[in-house]
Amino acid sequence: MHISVNVDGVTYADEVEPRLLLVHYLRERLSKTGTVVGCDTGNCGACTVHLDGHSVKSCQMFAVQANGHEVTTIEGLARDGRLHPVQEAFRSNHALQCGFCTPGMIMQAIDLLADESDPDDETVRKGLEGNLCRCTGYQNIVRAVQDAAQRMKPGAGPKIEQHSDENIAAKQPVGGE
Repeated sequence: MHISVNVDGVTYADEVEPRLLLVHYLRERLSKTGTVVGCDTGNCGACTVHLDGHSVKSCQMFAVQANGHEVTTIEGLARDGRLHPVQEAFRSNHALQCGFCTPGMIMQAIDLLADESDPDDETVRKGLEGNLCRCTGYQNIVRAVQDAAQRMKPGAGPKIEQHSDENIAAKQPVGGE
């Protein structure tokens, strides 16, 4: 099958087998090896990427399902040689040990912070459910997500990385649904 997918700002057109998983397409065809193959069952979250701005587990999605969509991987987060605020917060707060889960955790954390601009510990832990870390015990990961939220507040950095009340309000369901 023919697909056209925008990955990290670059459009790729390829022929793929209908059963090719997105994680394998990203790693094997596009050399986006930051997207990790963890469990192939959707349980660990190591393969988390963004599809049209929302986190998905790329081991649970076929590449053909990404046809016509925008995919962002961990490699696509840095801008002008600068780490994304969530990446920087993970580094500053020692929120990794072996690093295997880190790309998926960061991608999930960015999705969480798009909806929750000032999450408490419980909100972060709930928002990261489905992303497993076997090393850290999560405390530094929670701290990093909260630090990233502060870094992304209006006035804290480049506009593209900031939360805005309009962006958060636009994601809320209409009519309380």
